Amino acid sequence: MTLQQLKYAVAVAECGNVTAASQKIFISQPSLTTAVHELEKEIGITIFSRTNKGVVVTNEGDEFLGYARQVLEQASLLEEKYLGTAQKQTRFSVTCQHYSFAVNAFVDVIKQFGGTEYDYTLRESQTSRIIDDVARLKSEIGILYMNKKNEEVISKLLKKNDLVFTELFTAKPHVFISNTNPLAAKAKIALEDLNGFPYLTYEQGEYNSFYFSEEPLPNIDHKLNIKVSDRATLFNLLIGLNGYTVCSGVIDSGLNGSSIIARPLELDDFMRIGTVTHKNVVLSRYAHAYLEALKKYI
Repeated sequence: MTLQQLKYAVAVAECGNVTAASQKIFISQPSLTTAVHELEKEIGITIFSRTNKGVVVTNEGDEFLGYARQVLEQASLLEEKYLGTAQKQTRFSVTCQHYSFAVNAFVDVIKQFGGTEYDYTLRESQTSRIIDDVARLKSEIGILYMNKKNEEVISKLLKKNDLVFTELFTAKPHVFISNTNPLAAKAKIALEDLNGFPYLTYEQGEYNSFYFSEEPLPNIDHKLNIKVSDRATLFNLLIGLNGYTVCSGVIDSGLNGSSIIARPLELDDFMRIGTVTHKNVVLSRYAHAYLEALKKYI
């Protein structure tokens, strides 16, 4: 297995087509196909499934390519340090729950390392995908929370996937509402105060149980429920419908506007918000910079 073979495989995955990949990396299509086949034979897995429309990365291939990208990143750093070769394109990915501080830190990393070419990914996604992305090395860092109710289940999943949770901070649950909501005048909000207001949550797909919920509210009878998939929609509904959601209380008016406010929720619970990383992977300098940036915003 060589670095060149890894570069070939990553190029094919990015292009989704052997012909396009061969043109991108200036190699003949037959030579590229042969190189990928030899790599698959050597490591004993099928990286790509071939179709009439191109290639599709297999589950095994997905995991392998995650490691391959890590190796190429480390090799690039060695070349940069000892050969004076500048990186042509920087890559970095984060998958997280819907937190404004995660976005702010991501912006800082791009400003610090952006350069003339980069390929960065920030996914605000479902809890299960955060775990899956870091496990498969699609993202170097994940961000999620644990509390009394989900900690055992989430911890088992992390351990099963060789992942490590590192706490950033612990927060008491807060209610996010619009500044025109009737509850905005309260210094603290009780559970009974929420009756009659639409409850907004992030949908979790096939893992839509309270263990994977992004909101730490107890499993009580909510008569008015709305599930959304993105933060902008949730905030618009908070304003338009006088709805509410429950989160950490950390909010950025620069990103989310001044119309959304946070009020402490009278609830005997906590949110341990932290990062998820792969225990067998050495973090890149972008990941380390991101972790430092997170500290600034929390």
